[in-house]
Amino acid sequence: MTGPSRLAVGDAAPAFTLPNDSGSETSLSDFAGERVLVYFYPRANTPGCTKEACDFRDNLGELENLNIRVVGISPDKVDKLADFRADHDLNFPLLSDESKEVMTAWGAFGEKKNYGRIVQGVIRSTFLVEPDGTIGLALYNVRATGHVARVLRDLN
Repeated sequence: MTGPSRLAVGDAAPAFTLPNDSGSETSLSDFAGERVLVYFYPRANTPGCTKEACDFRDNLGELENLNIRVVGISPDKVDKLADFRADHDLNFPLLSDESKEVMTAWGAFGEKKNYGRIVQGVIRSTFLVEPDGTIGLALYNVRATGHVARVLRDLN
């Protein structure tokens, strides 16, 4: 099974500008000089994605204490993301990558195993982008449950 190219610690984070849940655009460059956690998830309002998003919401204070901002990216349409954010009181921006170009550039879209079958899809992944624009943490094929706790352990 060949998957997408993967980013590694020290690689330059691929630039992006995507529509957000508020109807404007968000770029990676908006976070220049800051640490930002970029996480990719398959679909808003599904059980695993909701669990993961709510875990980020509930732990945002601890991440902010580490001077880390959070951004979620999925292939959902902007209006679905706005509903997802409102339904779950999410306190960080959600970005829409309907074309999956950004996901592909980050290695978060491609071949993956799903219930024993090889399919094309979103690879649940999380990255820490350091203030200099390089990757400080790259996690692929993460599980929604317990993922945020693992990220916090890796960052401390």
